Order: sequence, then C-alpha cells, then structure tokens
Amino acid sequence: VHLVESGGGLVQPGGSLRLSCAASGFTFSRYAMSWHRQAPGKGRELVAAITNTGTSTDYADSVKGRFTISRDNAKNTVHLQMNSLKPDDTAVYYCHTAASADYWGQGTQVTVSS
Repeated sequence: VHLVESGGGLVQPGGSLRLSCAASGFTFSRYAMSWHRQAPGKGRELVAAITNTGTSTDYADSVKGRFTISRDNAKNTVHLQMNSLKPDDTAVYYCHTAASADYWGQGTQVTVSS
C-alpha cells in the first residue's frame, strides 16, 4: 500500500489549498479514507473522513464549513479542499486508510502565515 500526499505549502490566512492523496496497492474503492494532521508539539488528530463510496463524510468541529473531503474512485485519489485557512491549521497533513492495516502517507506540510 502506498499513499502519497501533495498540495501543501505556505498560504496567507484566509487563503485556500487543495491537498491530494494518490493511493495504490489496494482496492481503493472498498475502503474509507481520511485526512489527519499533526501540529508541532501536538498529537495527530482526525480532520476529515469519507466512506468508500463517497456518500458520507465527517469532519472535525474545527474545520466544519471550511474543509471539504472528496474522492475519485476511478483515479484512486482523495482530496481535501481547505478554504478560509487559519494559522491554527498549520500542521503536517497525512492521508490514511485502514485497508487490512493502518497505512499512512509521508505527510505534506501546510503553513498558514502572513
């Protein structure tokens, strides 16, 4: 199983970023996917999750109304659209699946700063 995140970077408060996770090595359409983040000195937290079909999603309270998770089962990708970014959103963002075991990507850095 391989999960490769991309799309992170430096953005000003109020800006937007779109993260992508390319998945391989398992039957992508069978498994839920999620995004997590870890800020400096803090534990890893769930940001957003999506069911295998994409019909149901869930979000951390801190990102509801600002972030949107989506997936493309034809392309084995999952995305996280992040709008109205705040400095508190600064973290390394990780893609995750529990396909047979816990699998994590290498992470992509998101920094929100003026």
